[in-house]
Amino acid sequence: MNTVLVGAQWGDEGKGKVIDFLTEESDVVVRFQGGSNAGHTVVVGDKKYVLHLVPSGILHDGKHCVIGNGVVMDPFDLMRELEQVESWGFELKGRFHISERAQMVMQWHRALDKAEEAVRPEGEKIGTTGRGIGPAYAAKVGRYGMRVGDILKPNFLDLVRKQVNEANIKLRSLGALELDAEEMVKLYTPMVAALLPYVTDTIQLLHQNLDAKKSILFEGAQATMLDIDFGTYPFVTSSNPTAGGACTGSGISPRAIDRVIGVMKLYTTRVGEGPFPTELFDADGELMRQRGGEFGATTGRPRRCGWFDAVIGRYAQRINGIDYWALTKLDVLDTFPVVKICTGYKRKDGFVYTTFPSDLDALAQCEPVYEELPGWQCETSHITDYAELPENAKKYINRILELVGGQLGVLSVGPARETTLRINI
Repeated sequence: MNTVLVGAQWGDEGKGKVIDFLTEESDVVVRFQGGSNAGHTVVVGDKKYVLHLVPSGILHDGKHCVIGNGVVMDPFDLMRELEQVESWGFELKGRFHISERAQMVMQWHRALDKAEEAVRPEGEKIGTTGRGIGPAYAAKVGRYGMRVGDILKPNFLDLVRKQVNEANIKLRSLGALELDAEEMVKLYTPMVAALLPYVTDTIQLLHQNLDAKKSILFEGAQATMLDIDFGTYPFVTSSNPTAGGACTGSGISPRAIDRVIGVMKLYTTRVGEGPFPTELFDADGELMRQRGGEFGATTGRPRRCGWFDAVIGRYAQRINGIDYWALTKLDVLDTFPVVKICTGYKRKDGFVYTTFPSDLDALAQCEPVYEELPGWQCETSHITDYAELPENAKKYINRILELVGGQLGVLSVGPARETTLRINI
């Protein structure tokens, strides 16, 4: 069975943990978009692993892991991460592969990212991580990007010089410091030898696995509400982290996909700028942040927290065709006497949106419409059987499923592997 796993909110839903859980029944794990601005956290026993580019499946011996063509890969971030994975005791040779068609995030992309964000006026800042993701995707679409396969070319270092000189023109116009082309050449020379053993035609590799009836898991970064087309534009990432991106980001036909699993927290969080209808600015929001450890795995930034939003849940279900839900962090809500679900956005004139509006100015004029349910006020993190959950917790989950559609597949009640409850998948 070939599975696409996507985030259904604004990211940080717990995809890394769910991917780790699903990898047990998969042969190959493919990262199909995004870059090192992602952060997937997996807890195994008393060890915590954080991965940014390498698919979480690398933590399972014998599983093959692929960085697909839809990824924008910072080679130095990847090199550091590969060294870290090996230091953890996991073998890379023969089971880690990089698409020769993947785009590279170069040092000048990082410089441009920071320079462009710096000149945006307050209120118009994107909240970028500054890791060069946006400029790398812009270079890809503009047809002047650098692909991983370029390191195979004898004139690769000449391409580096050319691109640095072109980037300096833009940096100069933004009032930023220029880069030294020869320093960049020295920087990138050792990178070629370090990554060369992993570069391959991953489209061919994946189709060989399909022909051999192997099971493939497609791992998305970020989430639906950060999608360049379907998210809260312009406060979005630069790729398609929705289910359709799994095909364009890997070279696999939609006909090869058997199911789509969506991941949602049982509350909502967001990092950076942009609209967030259910955001809390009170003690409840701070309690969610502290109980949930809501600080970015990549940036360390505190996440904005709010009640569960069924409007975006239903929106994500439709866009992705989600068959099963992996619902996470139920335990964070254990102490709340009342839990709330947003079912719509009410405009000042009384009109209620029950679908997510594309016009962010209209959204800014709205306030959330809530249903309130009684909390369960007891610890759930020790529970290993769904039947043992408090009745009010079950009612909360069932009401969410009624509102968003799809079936419950996985429920997480804590950060560790053993706190993941398999329901229907």
